[in-house]
Amino acid sequence: MLVIVALLLPVMMGLSAAAIDYASLVMRRNELQRAVDSASIAGVNQFKLANADDATAEQTAKNMAQAQARNSSGRALQVTATVIGNHAGMRVTASDIIPLTFGKILNMPTVEVAVQSTAKLAGTTRLCLLALDPAADGAFRLESAARVTASDCSLYSNSKSSAGVQSENMAVAKALSTCSSGGYTGSGANFTPPPATNCPPLRDPLIDRQGPTPGSCINLPFADPKKLVDGIDDPAYGVNVVSGATTLSPGTYCGGLHLTKKADVTLQPGIYVMKDGPLVVDKDASLRGVNTAFYFTGARGGLLFDDKSSVSLTAPKDGLMAGLLFFEDRQAPPAPVSLAPASGKGKPKPAPGGVTALREYRIISDDARTLLGTIYLPVGRLIIDSKKAVADQSAYTVIIARMINLYDGPNLMLNARYGSSDVPVPTGVGPSSADTILTQ
Repeated sequence: MLVIVALLLPVMMGLSAAAIDYASLVMRRNELQRAVDSASIAGVNQFKLANADDATAEQTAKNMAQAQARNSSGRALQVTATVIGNHAGMRVTASDIIPLTFGKILNMPTVEVAVQSTAKLAGTTRLCLLALDPAADGAFRLESAARVTASDCSLYSNSKSSAGVQSENMAVAKALSTCSSGGYTGSGANFTPPPATNCPPLRDPLIDRQGPTPGSCINLPFADPKKLVDGIDDPAYGVNVVSGATTLSPGTYCGGLHLTKKADVTLQPGIYVMKDGPLVVDKDASLRGVNTAFYFTGARGGLLFDDKSSVSLTAPKDGLMAGLLFFEDRQAPPAPVSLAPASGKGKPKPAPGGVTALREYRIISDDARTLLGTIYLPVGRLIIDSKKAVADQSAYTVIIARMINLYDGPNLMLNARYGSSDVPVPTGVGPSSADTILTQ
């Protein structure tokens, strides 16, 4: 018996050492897997935040993996994190060198353990355009050679109509995805990729946002030195008329604001309330503002940026209207009268499907390349009818309106470079609020 025990003892000790090594490997692998699972989720969740970019998300994932899989010996853990898809997923891999006891006998003192995890966002992600009308034909409509380019974000229509999304002739919508709660009309060449249909309607993501309270009316007695030049100013375009070079201050502009006859206007940062009147920029006038917002309330509201105008605006980075460039009062009465451009271009076009009594916000300008922020017109119709790119120089632009119609030949660029601007994106649009799931 002693001889047998003596012969079997090395084998038993080897098996015990192998069992210990195996248990150690399994335990370490489980630790690493939990770490990369947490890391991939943490990384992809960064894309739900306003100012996240690829580098930030990847570094967050690496830091999470390193922290959760730290080993007691101080060995360096190899971690890689990679964004996959269009900011919709994160793949994390980790590996560690594990020392062996029994393996030394077999000239294998260590073994590498490697794991991988992939997490993705499930549901609508990076929303940058939403047509709110629940039933209208052409709630989101493109005609002629109009284009919408939203390569990194999604387009959505809540209309249950079989033609809730429309694209005609050579019009093209190119986006991360396009989704219609009803159907769509147009050929395969009009959409890249083709729209999904019968999507569940989205709740207005800004329905809980409150607008500012109008204050005392601002008086501009000397802002119109060209008052009698080139005809009398029509008060329907705004009671407060500016035709010279000036700087305006935030406040309430009762009766609206009309910049005309080569006016050169710079806005101080803040909120500009258009009460009982529109905002109009025409006849070679220019409008510039950094960290500015417009709130439209009362009767006879609306907006017109005529073709012979220059507009450059960015939304506030803090305060009541942080991230909001245009905000329409949900309770404002309809203003069905269209503001006809002074140039004669872009004659009023009826809304698709015979919809009436909508306020109109018309961007016809061929120089409206910076519109940084969120355009929120919950009861209004946004019309874009320029000949050139719109908002292409903005870090990001988000549009939520009852109806969104593009005519003629504009290229509306809905960028999604959220990390390159200090202007926040309102919760629910822009970066995703979708669920995060592990897929591997």
